[in-house]
Amino acid sequence: MVTRADILILGLTAGVGGSLLGGLMLGIGLGLVVNNVHAGWVLVLPAAPVSGLLGYWLARRLARQLPP
Repeated sequence: MVTRADILILGLTAGVGGSLLGGLMLGIGLGLVVNNVHAGWVLVLPAAPVSGLLGYWLARRLARQLPP
């Protein structure tokens, strides 16, 4: 059974982990683009979807704990 604490931890983990991952990708990618390394766009463009996928993955892992 999933408790309210599990849902709270899911939200906190997804928020912090997603912002760290997306922020790192965005920061490194923009640093490369500013220095005329256009391969940095490969990091900048998918930064937000990749950080969202982290939360989605954590939510699916928590949903597996529910009884059928």
